[in-house]
Amino acid sequence: MALNARASQTGNIGEEFTVRHLENHGYKILDRNWRIKEGELDIVLLSPEKEIVFVEVKTRTSASFGDPLESISDKKLHRIQRLALAWLATHQKLGAPYRIDVSGVLLGRSGEITIDYRSGIA
Repeated sequence: MALNARASQTGNIGEEFTVRHLENHGYKILDRNWRIKEGELDIVLLSPEKEIVFVEVKTRTSASFGDPLESISDKKLHRIQRLALAWLATHQKLGAPYRIDVSGVLLGRSGEITIDYRSGIA
C-alpha cells in the first residue's frame, strides 16, 4: 500500500472513531471533510447544547514521533478558525455559538484505539 493511501486510511479510522465517540455523547453530524480551496474541516457537529463544533482529528499509529495533538500548531488552529467562519457563512449560521475541538487518536499495534479529546481549544 502506498504511503499516501496508508496515511489516508489511518486518518479515516481516526475520524470514524472520533465520530462514534461523539455520537455516543449526543452529538449530531452536520458535515464531514468539508473542503474549500483554503483547506478542509474534518468534522462539523452539533453538540447536545446546540453549539456547532468543528473538530480537527490527528491520528497516529505510534507515539514514537510524539502525541498526535502535538502536530496541531497555532498556525493550523488559525486556519481552522478561518475555515469554521467560512463554513458558518456558507451555511447561513454566522452568529451561532461555536467552538473548535481537537481529537488525537492513537492506533495501537494490537488493535486498541485511544482518544485524547479536548474541547474549546481555540
